[in-house]
Amino acid sequence: MAFDPALLDEIRTRVPLTTVIGRRTKLVRSGRNWKACCPFHGEKTPSFYVYDDHFHCFGCGVHGDVISFVMQSEGRSFPEAVEQLANEAGLEVPRQDPRSEARAREAQSLGDVLQLVQGIWRRKLLEHEGRDGLSYLKRRGLTDATIEAFGLGWSGDGRGGLVEELRGHGVPPEALLHAGLMRVDEHGAAKGELFFSRVTFPIRDRRGRIVSFGGRTLGDGQPKYLNGPETALFSKRRTLFNLDRARQSAREPGQNLIVVEGYMDVIALHQAGFHAAVAPLGTAMGAEQIEMLWQVSPEPVLCLDGDAAGSRAALRAAETALPLLKPDRTLRFCRLPESDDPDSFVRREGPDAMRRVIEGATSLADELFSVVAAGIAQRGPEQRAGIRARLEALAAQITDRALASEFRRTLLERFFSAVRPAGRKSGDGRGRVAARGPVARTLPPDGALERLRAMTALLLRYPEHLPELELPFSSLELPADLDGIREAMLNWLAEQPHGVVLTSEGLDLWLGAHHLAEQKHALLSVGLPRLPCGPDDTAFPETGPLQRWWECYGLENLPAFRQGVMEEVRSALSDPTLTAWPEGLNARMRAMERLSRGESADEGLAEEG
Repeated sequence: MAFDPALLDEIRTRVPLTTVIGRRTKLVRSGRNWKACCPFHGEKTPSFYVYDDHFHCFGCGVHGDVISFVMQSEGRSFPEAVEQLANEAGLEVPRQDPRSEARAREAQSLGDVLQLVQGIWRRKLLEHEGRDGLSYLKRRGLTDATIEAFGLGWSGDGRGGLVEELRGHGVPPEALLHAGLMRVDEHGAAKGELFFSRVTFPIRDRRGRIVSFGGRTLGDGQPKYLNGPETALFSKRRTLFNLDRARQSAREPGQNLIVVEGYMDVIALHQAGFHAAVAPLGTAMGAEQIEMLWQVSPEPVLCLDGDAAGSRAALRAAETALPLLKPDRTLRFCRLPESDDPDSFVRREGPDAMRRVIEGATSLADELFSVVAAGIAQRGPEQRAGIRARLEALAAQITDRALASEFRRTLLERFFSAVRPAGRKSGDGRGRVAARGPVARTLPPDGALERLRAMTALLLRYPEHLPELELPFSSLELPADLDGIREAMLNWLAEQPHGVVLTSEGLDLWLGAHHLAEQKHALLSVGLPRLPCGPDDTAFPETGPLQRWWECYGLENLPAFRQGVMEEVRSALSDPTLTAWPEGLNARMRAMERLSRGESADEGLAEEG
């Protein structure tokens, strides 16, 4: 019974071999791989090794992939093993009929056709006909050994020579069409060779079988790079150029799995000693390709240009990866100078410089923040609010809840560090560190400390206002004792699931667990602006805690506070869908009115003092 090779490859990609084998025997890490006592023969010293897509026992010699392991360990037939693993991967196994078996036979025959074409094009490159192609490759710095290793070739002039030569091998033009080597007219009929006057790059699947070709024109023709179309053998979204070599090399010490943009980047890095480089085929990285990367390495490095296109590519890859992230698999990013790609950089600067770039790769969280929040310090409050919302939305895409919470906390720590005034570290030295820069204002000495204590105390008593006040609260310059409390409060907020009700009791438990209960008690025991005596808030007959907080905040810089409120009022007035002022804007407007009349939170502080 024959199965579609694409289905079998999809099963091998989706079902981790370590998961299946781990059900039968205990696996332990051995470098980048795993080892165990062989489940097929009794032994006390592990000699059974599991790699990314196959296993091998050096004791009894048994070896195979995930399908053969199920067959050998559970006594299942090949079709039974395929069906079991397909169900596990959420794939539908097509019913075996003459048509599906014919497709399987066609795929095998297409592979034979592509192998014949590869031999012809390799020969042409070394003949007089391919002299321009060979000269181009030499100018790009490739050695004979590299050209041979990657099987680079020359497609010829496209005047029917390939068709005629293959006809002598019994291959009809229809087979070339099905293999993706012919152009088609509007009716789907062959009308000429797809690749002509191009340097050719054989594209192999993860097992090293040729599934298609890419070609690079030497003239001004477009497109400069051309890939073969989708066929029974070839799917762009399930293929990475050079993965067959890279997955072997990535196990070697000092080799990182590197993702670059194109063929020549991969080949140049390989020649420079970076043998574990791969590239997508003219499209953005898809989910299937990222899963393939993780089968080889838990932390592949995306090496991108330093220009705007590189930033866009980084963001696309990150957004694709976020829903798939797990604690043990992520992406890292490194950037080259704006005018460089990996090919040009490694040829000009050399392998050592390239190695330093790769070793300096940043985390996925850092890359996300740098792309989304570029220039945040120069943005206005509306733009900063939008950036913060974007960062939180990105973290929310992660399906692993604990990991999503950690990402959100990390991104918001970076956010608040960037918008917070300069000159301060977090109270315990572990958290957010502000970017240095000029301080925009000087705190007035009279009453300033009391106001800062009052603002912190109000949020300790009414943490339900923390989400709305998180940004202005984080922008304050606080003394060390208040800063430590604030750091804990914001970390607590970052831990709370979306939509949960924030209570002072929950915050108290968090502060107690972080040994800050005494500091909180000391803060609440000194002068506070009319803090309520009970849950009915009778101590706030005229103003609520939100308005009182904004009054304290406005006293720090009244002109800037007034300007911000008026900008938000103008924005609200221009919104035709708004039927009532938001509560927060109401509180700021009332605070601004009281401050403008000369009534302030300082009066409340004086009364309490």
